Amino acid sequence: MASSASESGTSGGGPSNEIFGTLEQGRKQFLQLVDHIRPELHRYCARMTGSITDGEDVVQDTLARAYYELSQMRELPPLRPWLFRIAHNRAIDHWRHERHRASEPIDVALEIAAEAAFEPDNVMARGQAVRAALTGFLALAPAQRGCVILKDVLDHSLDEIATELNLSVAAVKAALHRGRSALRQAADVQPSTPRSREVSVALGRYASLFNAHDWDGIRALLADDVRLDLVSQRKAAGRREVGHYLGNYERAGDWHLVPVWLEGREALAVMADAAATTPRYFIELAWNDAGHVAAIRDLRYVSYIASEASFHLA
Repeated sequence: MASSASESGTSGGGPSNEIFGTLEQGRKQFLQLVDHIRPELHRYCARMTGSITDGEDVVQDTLARAYYELSQMRELPPLRPWLFRIAHNRAIDHWRHERHRASEPIDVALEIAAEAAFEPDNVMARGQAVRAALTGFLALAPAQRGCVILKDVLDHSLDEIATELNLSVAAVKAALHRGRSALRQAADVQPSTPRSREVSVALGRYASLFNAHDWDGIRALLADDVRLDLVSQRKAAGRREVGHYLGNYERAGDWHLVPVWLEGREALAVMADAAATTPRYFIELAWNDAGHVAAIRDLRYVSYIASEASFHLA
């Protein structure tokens, strides 16, 4: 005899609803657990990828992988080194995929130069790394890049870095030596100043309608199958669901959108008001061939990105 719908769990969504509710509760608990580490993870991943937005993609990928791995464990591992180890591997995978470049493995420690400039705790090296542009780190091989960022930007100890990157302390010192040299050479090459340019008419119109609170006009710009990624919070699809998202902005009112160029791509900087000059966070849009908004990526809940963003007003 065939099982009844209730026995198979396909009717009314009862058992499946309980499963999804449990999964969502677990996801939220995990995100709360790692929330204090996320900004530091992003600082690392942004420099490993050379981009704040790509860096956040890697952070999301890292947390998804960590949540999956956690389900296979009997106890929680030391949180920070575990997350950074996953982030390092995910960042390298992302970089290889995007750049199609080979990595330089560090298997054997090299002789470390005796000059003070190459000592592991050198203050000048830390200052150089903190001031370096995100893309400057791409001149370093991945393992060198990871060691320099963790030591000179995030101030992790040599022992911590060795654990996080699965290297010996001697290999970490070697990576710092070679990576700092490469970063210093990259800093000598002056980047060209980006030229001011206008954003598309479509993005400018979207910002104008938003700032005018013309929600009917905004909804008319949305594709029927528009996708929303409210990063770290939820995803949605379709005009109706995205309409609920727009309603949250309508009720809040503490924002003003300004078209900008963010890492060479069009975006919207979200300011506190029309007089503000420092973005709180960014929103990215994608358009379909018919000129409608096909995707919205809202970075409201990962606002730590804005502190390191390189953007230019349109």
